[in-house]
Amino acid sequence: MAHRWTLVAVASTQLAAQVAGHVVALRRRRTFDVPFMAGSPEHMVRDWLWFGTAYSTPPYLLGPQVWAIARLLRGPDVRARWVLRWLGTGLVLGYPSERWNRVRVRPGGVDPLETPIVAVGWSCATAMAVLARR
Repeated sequence: MAHRWTLVAVASTQLAAQVAGHVVALRRRRTFDVPFMAGSPEHMVRDWLWFGTAYSTPPYLLGPQVWAIARLLRGPDVRARWVLRWLGTGLVLGYPSERWNRVRVRPGGVDPLETPIVAVGWSCATAMAVLARR
């Protein structure tokens, strides 16, 4: 029981980091920038719908996370844990692929607003992937 509540708390914190990251990315015009493609500041909303921003995933990944958290709030749910495990695993790999995330965790790139968002989101994604295992 306590394990489920820990998973819900971690997944909710990770979701909050995604929302905060989305707001910051929109205000600072931080588009996604991965090794094989990059977004355009003129098309932030369109790019967010398909690829996310520098600090947030696209809505089609946020939706399943909200669904899984809601299911776990009601009680134990194997599918919800499975969803959170795979989302967490994908995010653990996705955070370092994003250029702005790599910049913000380096010693010379620390930003008082962006670095905590990246650190909390990435660490919670890692915890989410681990805690959601059986």
